[in-house]
Amino acid sequence: MDTCLLNWLWNNRRLIGVVAIIISIATWALELTDLVYVCPYCRTQRTIIGLLGLSLLLPNTRNWINLYLASTVAAFGFFVAAYQHFEGWKKIMFGKFEWGEHWYISPWLLSGFALFIISGLLLLIWTSPRAAKHVDSE
Repeated sequence: MDTCLLNWLWNNRRLIGVVAIIISIATWALELTDLVYVCPYCRTQRTIIGLLGLSLLLPNTRNWINLYLASTVAAFGFFVAAYQHFEGWKKIMFGKFEWGEHWYISPWLLSGFALFIISGLLLLIWTSPRAAKHVDSE
């Protein structure tokens, strides 16, 4: 990975944590106001995204307790999202998959985003910043 991008992500980890919390709260608000259907998989995924966002707000994200709890929670969220995502793949394989009128709230699509977000947040929690290596061209 490019050290410039890695350092940028590390330096802005609290902002990324706040964005994850906002995503979690916004999606919970959509469900609680009955704008989207009730989905236990989605509830789990959005809660875990919020918890991982909270984890990024801690002063020392590399504390072993934080690493353990974040990894355990993320593993559960990743399992739930993967199960929901592969249920979509099963529908695709049997020719029963439909995007529907509101394709942007497709469980298959949203679980794919959740997999991406959960794994990215966990990797950021486990990452430590590295100094960029300068190569002299002498």
